[in-house]
Amino acid sequence: MKIQYKSLVFFFLTAMMLTLFAPQELKFKYQFYRGKPWQYELLTAPYDFLIYKPQVILDAERDSLRSTIKPYFTMDETIGAKMQMAWRNDYDKNLKGRLSPVYDHYVVDFLRNIYRQGLISNEDSKALHADDVMEINLLQADRSSNREPLTRFYTLKEAYEMFVEEAPSGLDREVLRGLNLTNYLRVNLTESPEMHRQVVQEELQNLSVSTGMIQAGERIIGTGEIVDAYTYNVLQSFKKTYEERSGGTTLRFTRNLGIFLIIFFLLLALWAYMLSFRPVFFDRLHNSFFVLSLILVINLITELAISFGWFNIYIIPFIILPILVRTFHDSRTAFFAHVINVLIVAMFVPDIYEFILLQVLAGIVSVTSMRRLTSRLQLVRTTFLVFLTYSVVQLSFSLMQDGRVEMGDGLNILYFGVNLIFLMFSYLLVYLMERAFGYVSNISLVELSDVNTPLLSQLSEVAPGTFQHSIQVSILATEAATKIGADVQLVRTGALYHDIGKMKNPSYFTENQGAENPHSKLPFDESARIIIRHVTDGIALAQKHRLPDSVIDFIRTHHGRGKTKYFYNSYCNQYPDKEVDPELFTYPGPNPFSKETGILMMADAIEASSRSLSRHTEEGIKQLIDKIVDGILQDGLLVDTPLTFKDIRVCKEVFFEKIKIMYHSRITYPELKKKAPEGESTTEETQGAV
Repeated sequence: MKIQYKSLVFFFLTAMMLTLFAPQELKFKYQFYRGKPWQYELLTAPYDFLIYKPQVILDAERDSLRSTIKPYFTMDETIGAKMQMAWRNDYDKNLKGRLSPVYDHYVVDFLRNIYRQGLISNEDSKALHADDVMEINLLQADRSSNREPLTRFYTLKEAYEMFVEEAPSGLDREVLRGLNLTNYLRVNLTESPEMHRQVVQEELQNLSVSTGMIQAGERIIGTGEIVDAYTYNVLQSFKKTYEERSGGTTLRFTRNLGIFLIIFFLLLALWAYMLSFRPVFFDRLHNSFFVLSLILVINLITELAISFGWFNIYIIPFIILPILVRTFHDSRTAFFAHVINVLIVAMFVPDIYEFILLQVLAGIVSVTSMRRLTSRLQLVRTTFLVFLTYSVVQLSFSLMQDGRVEMGDGLNILYFGVNLIFLMFSYLLVYLMERAFGYVSNISLVELSDVNTPLLSQLSEVAPGTFQHSIQVSILATEAATKIGADVQLVRTGALYHDIGKMKNPSYFTENQGAENPHSKLPFDESARIIIRHVTDGIALAQKHRLPDSVIDFIRTHHGRGKTKYFYNSYCNQYPDKEVDPELFTYPGPNPFSKETGILMMADAIEASSRSLSRHTEEGIKQLIDKIVDGILQDGLLVDTPLTFKDIRVCKEVFFEKIKIMYHSRITYPELKKKAPEGESTTEETQGAV
């Protein structure tokens, strides 16, 4: 089975999963706005439903109810008894006989009365006064409560001052202060927030949420009538009741069937687009899995958020999908996938038109502002443009609907700000997607093409000639890729790494040799084996350093299934009567299979051969390029690439211009002749380099 039809199974399963997690509430089919005409037919109530209070009024009533319920406190009567006992023990032990019994009786009576009144902490007293609470609910042993004025209770400081200042006239104030009554004063009133919350919750549950009822068959609104405040509230109540009705097993099944069919046909449209306009998308099955995974995750998060009301849907970064798809594929695919995703999500959101308008415009901005993700700055710019688009469209939509900007719009802009923060993390997701699906982004290619990376630094030290050759090849290949519309960054990176396998035996390659050629001591077949091995050595080294497969492909294919012709021809000439096995002199391949790998093969062969020219004349360079490219074509090494004859002709022209510039002639500086003394002549030579 072809990959495109295998991928269709993934599209089908994705539609099944999205249907499985879809919100089960019925979707209200009418769109209406306050102050606008009713655009549908006459609407009558199909069943009885309550007219719910507007949320603003309901919130105000709840706030008022909360403010009327006073805090609850409990009194611990054991504390007073313990403190009286502590006083009696201290008096009998230390003060009896030294202090008049009148003082003892006064202290005992005061402690009994003050604890009966109640001692409250200074912090609780201040907090109650700050909230203008003049009464509290005092819990009794039977869990009932009495409303008591706050003036009944004393703080520890107030109790101590009253003990001294309001004592009978016959008692000495200094003696009373010396009794250290603070040792016997403890707070016996503590707040009970649990009871307060429980009572508030019970009262809120008893609060009526409706103002009336619409009877079945009662007229709600007719065509063309203006939706006033009352009718708007009735319609909102009808919508709420309608969406909460499950409708029974049969209705749920038919509704889910409808959801599945719509989702599947939307995904089928995406599949058909890929098949018709991006057939290369189906070269690898994981491409379908990548896009469908993004659609699935975003939709599941949205559906769960709508079903459970965890957070506002505008927090969800829907634009992550076009950003990630654009990073690894093209703009049209990214936007088409985004539109399909938005249409699926729109099936479940409250304000369909507003949602689609916001997301489609933001998707257009994201795709057009980020042609290729190559830097963090580019992503930051895109996310801020998306945030600006969200905000402007949201405010414009409010002005269109209501003629004014409301508080809810400011809250939505706050949600867009959270969305922006999440979009910033798409830079990290690029790395995760690369690892999960085997992609390579322009960001990674830019990082890999830095010549200061460990592998390229090692190449420049171990095989400096090969390093210079790789740089020259990258110049040729990059310019050719630019001219014919190939992936420039991929070609540049692949060219820099294509010969890293030469580091294992650098001296066996011409560009790294000195005066001595080690091949002169080896048989031709052994030399060929060493030369050929730089491909497999390069692949092993690249895999060890975890280079992307798309870069390793340049190492595999830069010689394709070509031969080491120098050693093959020399071997055949040396043994004319011997049957030669061509495989001993043939690279393992495979042949190039893309524009980029085909360009590199030509650039590599031309740059290496150009070094052998004794004179770099225009005619000589042109003949060399024609000879090399014609030989590659005759050997069939480019048959698997999508390169056209026009592409090859353009590449040859680019190679000619670049090679000509690389080996341009230097001018010779003239000698400076000085006027010499009579009978002598002197010439001063100057040297320089252009």
